[in-house]
Amino acid sequence: MSSTATIAIEENQADLLPRVLPAHRIGSDQEALDIARALAAEFRSGASERDRERRLPWAEIEKFSASGLGGISVPRAFGGAEVSYRTLAEVFRVLCSADPALGQIPQNHFGILGVVAQSADAAQKTRIYADVLAGQRIGNAGPERGTQNILEMKARLLETPNGYRLNGKKFYSTGALFAHWVPVKALDEQGRVVLVFVRRGTPGLTIVDDWSGFGQRTTASGTVLLDNLPVAVENVLPLHRQAEQAGIQGPVSQLIQAAIDAGIAEAAVDDAIHFVRTRSRPWADSGVERASDDPYVIRDIGDLKIRLHAANALLAKAAGLLDQVAAVTIDAEASARASIAVAKAKVLTTEIALHASEKLFELAGSAATLAEHNLDRHWRNARTHTLHDPVRWKLHAIGNYLLNGIAPARHSWN
Repeated sequence: MSSTATIAIEENQADLLPRVLPAHRIGSDQEALDIARALAAEFRSGASERDRERRLPWAEIEKFSASGLGGISVPRAFGGAEVSYRTLAEVFRVLCSADPALGQIPQNHFGILGVVAQSADAAQKTRIYADVLAGQRIGNAGPERGTQNILEMKARLLETPNGYRLNGKKFYSTGALFAHWVPVKALDEQGRVVLVFVRRGTPGLTIVDDWSGFGQRTTASGTVLLDNLPVAVENVLPLHRQAEQAGIQGPVSQLIQAAIDAGIAEAAVDDAIHFVRTRSRPWADSGVERASDDPYVIRDIGDLKIRLHAANALLAKAAGLLDQVAAVTIDAEASARASIAVAKAKVLTTEIALHASEKLFELAGSAATLAEHNLDRHWRNARTHTLHDPVRWKLHAIGNYLLNGIAPARHSWN
């Protein structure tokens, strides 16, 4: 990509089409983990600068796609590695410990692949999976602003004398700017929810880089405009059927969200330890030579690590349950158990991400607040991303299930 094109993107002057680079074909869970760890080590070094400058990670996301990680959940029958949910969660946790904004960009890519597995027909699966394995990315255009809640939408897919046309306005469209396919949630003429796959470059599709959140700054989670956009019927998935059948698309989506928060938490804890060891001064009354010998600091670092390990353990346990459920016929009870298991993990990953990113400053001291360190990005990222799914409703879902036997509602946020 030329420097002129890069400037155009960063100044919101153009909706440029992403390149398609040759993608490696990953063959196993271990290979996926090895590649994720190698990329994380590379991405970590520039994460703070990208956040500070709000520099979109085009080169990094292209490396992610070229590595083959985008295709790891494609079923083996279609040529993919079909890695376990344990591996998928660990890939996101590892990447997000390096750069959670970059790590969040493909969250909808994998979430939509879960929708494809449940709602697409054989021809649609063949086409979409082939594109993904070739290195193409899937974005998102689901949520809208100005509606009563996250499930309500105004976007419409209508049949006209000139074929199907799509109109609407979306926001929080994480990944859309970097995507080759932009799936759009809309209502058809019968008021049913459908998912429309829109190819980048289609006339009437405009993606605006207007995300101004104080955290997750480089996710480009902004606006998607749909103006009388032509739609081929083979690119429409009947999303409304998903609510009518038991599945784990929602729990898988939430598992990824929890893994992102776990990655943020790990980065905050690691930076707290590093700063205390290398820069912090001991308190005058402590009687010790180094901040790392302060008994209260030692105690709090131990507490952070325990909370982090507990969150990661529940994350891995929830992913393991998803692997078990996915291996058999999924009924309503199995779907509910999956949702509750992931909700438990989501509670702890939310709490440790927020707690660790705030506690960092108490332990590291005033010097840690200097802008040159940019350590506030951990709290900004944690606070922004954990708002995606209110943890108070996770606690409600868990309690209502355990106390009253009521299963959580079936959608992408459960």
